[in-house]
Amino acid sequence: MELPERFNAAAFFLDRHLAEGRGGRTAFRYRGRRVTYAEVAERARRAAGALAARGVQMEQRVLLALPDCPEFAEAFWGAIRLGAVPVPVNPALGAEDLAFYLEDSRARLVVADPAAAAAIGSRHRGGRPPVLVVGPPAADGEAYESALSRAEAVAEPADTSRDDVALWLYTSGSTGRPKAAVHLQQAMAHAAERVGRGIFAIGEDALVVSASKLFFAFGLGNSLYFPALAGAAACLVPERLEPEALLGFVHAERPTHLFAVATVYSRLLQVPDAAGRFDLSSLRCCVSSGEALPPAVFHGWRERFGLELLDVVGSTEALHDYLANPPGAARAGSAGQVIPGFEARLVDEAGRPVLPGSVGQLWIKGGSTAAGYWNRRAQTQATMQGEWLRTGDMYYADTDGYFYFCGRGDDMLKVGGMWVSPVEVEACLTEHPAVLEAGVIGRRDGDGLVRAHAFCVLSPGAVAGPELTAELIAHVRGRLAGYKAPRWIDFVAALPRTPTGKLQRFALRAP
Repeated sequence: MELPERFNAAAFFLDRHLAEGRGGRTAFRYRGRRVTYAEVAERARRAAGALAARGVQMEQRVLLALPDCPEFAEAFWGAIRLGAVPVPVNPALGAEDLAFYLEDSRARLVVADPAAAAAIGSRHRGGRPPVLVVGPPAADGEAYESALSRAEAVAEPADTSRDDVALWLYTSGSTGRPKAAVHLQQAMAHAAERVGRGIFAIGEDALVVSASKLFFAFGLGNSLYFPALAGAAACLVPERLEPEALLGFVHAERPTHLFAVATVYSRLLQVPDAAGRFDLSSLRCCVSSGEALPPAVFHGWRERFGLELLDVVGSTEALHDYLANPPGAARAGSAGQVIPGFEARLVDEAGRPVLPGSVGQLWIKGGSTAAGYWNRRAQTQATMQGEWLRTGDMYYADTDGYFYFCGRGDDMLKVGGMWVSPVEVEACLTEHPAVLEAGVIGRRDGDGLVRAHAFCVLSPGAVAGPELTAELIAHVRGRLAGYKAPRWIDFVAALPRTPTGKLQRFALRAP
């Protein structure tokens, strides 16, 4: 994708629509009202003015601790318009986590909802930057609406280059402390063109609903810049919708695209008589990401609703997806093919290509990958290998170019000298009607040998006990090689997950 050397992402995704006569198109549906592109653009200009009036300068960070709402888009694009760097984080985090993000990013200003503003106010070190509070008046900061009403709109976007920093996105923390991936002005344009338009066919008539929120890399693309490339619309829902409520929302709003993580789709299939009570016929694209999609959920979604479910793979470091099942040709259990515009290769520990059909670590290359991690030199050097991004994930590819996820490199098990993919065992367990979710790790037995240890969340009505344990082990042995069957099974109420829904196997490995 060719972009000019002088490039500002806010101008590309907002001003372009006004210049080409699409200012009256709906950008967002929110709380029963419609917000146009012209309204978002005008308020983004005022948001830029409000930030500038409070001392925010080019390249300085602005922490956004907001739920899905139009103000998120205004502040996000306003910061980029100014040449500043928005840093979205989860507003539901506690005071300690928010303090980490504030201190690690060295944010010059915060835009937050009242709860996040209060949490930030309750704990901070070395002084606190100004806080603009979106919502009811709060003692922990200045009212966002008041700041915008007095601000002078920034008419012209900052003269940034396509290689200037545009935004930071913190990793989900599935492998430890979050790191800030630094993304450039051109990155969102590449991801929107290659993924939003190229794979999901988001055109100007699309209406998007994403269960993943804007402060996550996946949700940011789904609900903000993918629709904005085409002048399409997204439904913004601040709350987390429970399965029945989400089905009801799709039934009422009639979106064309639905994005969620695999766990959400699994729970949607648990809603009684869902196909009879809810009409999902408006959907023409259903996408699952964030974790491997179990074949049982893939088949269940098609059988229940008659819809194809596309499993895709991306990362915060890549900004969005780089592998995707092509619409009309999705394969159960597969992460899909390399998205056009990206390159991929599978390598061994020394970086050498593996033999066809062999498991290797996935490296990818594309225009949306991060320039590096903020303040993490060693991790940047380990992950960013020139043009290539080491994902840390293990895959094998078939002769048709479909990739199959085996787990993260440090999650793979070696049992009796043979590699075992925890994802394969988890998928097998969830094929049993008693198991809703499963997580598998390696654990040493009394002889010091590694064996599979499974943690299972049971389906409603299933009863834990020795009989079920034996039944599940036999179920795996009947479908996979015997050495892949779990030696131990624990029944748990929930699996440890990141806010994005990714399984935290390192937490399962804790004593």
